Amino acid sequence: QVQLVESGGGLVQPGGSLTLSCAASGSIFSIHRMAWYRQAPGKGRDLVAAITTGEPTNYADSVKGRFTISRDNAKNTVYLQMNSLKPEDTAVYYCYCIATPTGSYQRRYQYWGQGTQVTVSS
Repeated sequence: QVQLVESGGGLVQPGGSLTLSCAASGSIFSIHRMAWYRQAPGKGRDLVAAITTGEPTNYADSVKGRFTISRDNAKNTVYLQMNSLKPEDTAVYYCYCIATPTGSYQRRYQYWGQGTQVTVSS
C-alpha cells in the first residue's frame, strides 16, 4: 500500500506564500502521477495542479502564474509552491497520486492524503 502525508498548510495573509509538501511512502514500485486538489467549504474537490510522468505539468486556470508544482522523484515527494495567495484560495488541499505498489503486477491505484487546511485571510 501507499500512504500520502501532507504538510505545510496554515494561515497566511493575502499576497503571502506557502509551500505544501506531500510525501508518498510504503511499498512503491513507481509513481505515475502526483497532484494537488482542493476543496473549499460547500464546494467540490477540484484539481489545482498535476505532474505526470512523461507529460507537461498542468494547472487550474485560477492558479496559473501563481502556483508551481514540482516533484522530487528520489524522495517520492511533491511540492506546491503557492505565491500571491488570495482569500479564494482558502480550502483543504489534498495530495493525490497514481502509483504502482510493489508486487501489484504493474497495476496502478489511486491514493489520497488526509488533507491540509490553507486559510488566506487578513
